[in-house]
Amino acid sequence: MPLTPNQVRGFWAAWGGWALDGMDSFIYALVLFPALRELLPRSGLPATADNVGFYGGLLFALFLLGWGASLLWGPLADRFGRVRTLMLTIVCYSLFTFLGSAAQTVWHLAAFRLLAGIGIGGEWSMGGTFVAEEWPEDRRARGAAWMHTGYYFGFFLAAIANATVGAHFGWRAMFALGGLPAFLVAWIRRGVREPARWETTRGRLPGTAGGALAAIFAPDLRRRTIVNSACLLVSIVGLWAGSVYVPASVTFLATREGRAPAEAARLASYGTMILSAGTILGCLAVPPLAERLGRRGALAVYFAVMLVFIALAFGYVFYLPEGALALFLACLFFLGVGGANFAVYTLWLPEQYPTACRATAFAFATSAGRFVGAGITFLVGAGVARMHTIGVPVALTSVAFLIGLLLLPLAVETRGRPLPS
Repeated sequence: MPLTPNQVRGFWAAWGGWALDGMDSFIYALVLFPALRELLPRSGLPATADNVGFYGGLLFALFLLGWGASLLWGPLADRFGRVRTLMLTIVCYSLFTFLGSAAQTVWHLAAFRLLAGIGIGGEWSMGGTFVAEEWPEDRRARGAAWMHTGYYFGFFLAAIANATVGAHFGWRAMFALGGLPAFLVAWIRRGVREPARWETTRGRLPGTAGGALAAIFAPDLRRRTIVNSACLLVSIVGLWAGSVYVPASVTFLATREGRAPAEAARLASYGTMILSAGTILGCLAVPPLAERLGRRGALAVYFAVMLVFIALAFGYVFYLPEGALALFLACLFFLGVGGANFAVYTLWLPEQYPTACRATAFAFATSAGRFVGAGITFLVGAGVARMHTIGVPVALTSVAFLIGLLLLPLAVETRGRPLPS
């Protein structure tokens, strides 16, 4: 049976929002060096390599704090609807990414990244909840994995924009491009309606954020909420602490080999594309892996890949005296594949909660860990500044995935179970 028009339009709305979300969030990683080299002196700070590393980590930590605050979108979606809340998240991250183009000091940019993070963090949970509830049961797993490819397609968009617009017009033009997703809202408003599952459960929860959060910490759901949040923290620490430094690492290795600055910038964009291609393929592998190995087994595979290749790329290859750049780029593909672990959550989290509190649970699990992740990301930035190297501080984040593998037996397995009503 073919998908209904609302299922098709809603999927593309969620996918498009997630793709543009990915573009907006990765713009910062791509323009980190040029932006801070300009803004640090304006803020009364020398633009040394150590300061760029330290304040880059600080700004990214603030971005993660904003993403953590996005857990409040969940109760809004359970009360007012998935589609309405999805539109609000897109407007939020588009507006504040665009305003980054007008930043005059590093503190202006920090404030805009904090507020953009609130919107970016909410889009995933809104889009993932919509697809889970609207798509038919026999295609729901594929829909979740396909939707998640959008975020990494957004990395391609950011890399292409950086190689064209950014290379010619600078970092401010890149942030200005981040305002484009707001135009998607008009199309969503006209063409997508709320899932029938949500319409039939309206009013089941108290109309407050506290009441919604209390529901996901009820005795029958408390353990899974805590374990899910802990697993997400593992993913956040490893993937984000690593990927935010990928362009800077490629640029450093290319420069060390004697490449010109323009060529080094292009190679950083190519590295981002390699990372993204690996993650998209990893996302497409999620449904068969999740059906064959179970949700926990699939996540364990991705955790193991991240454990090995973060340590290998940043702890060993980064320091090779010859051939480091080519091997590092090869490692990025496998880091991308492992980064698809986030797609497992898009499939798995909705299967663990009833409709009345599903968006709240999704938003909480995907956001709460970012408060801790922000602190760890800040420590990585401080480690880069103190040790005068990117490699070792980032390589140490691989330990998070070892902890994640030990956590997985405590999680709930949902393979073969229908979406709860």
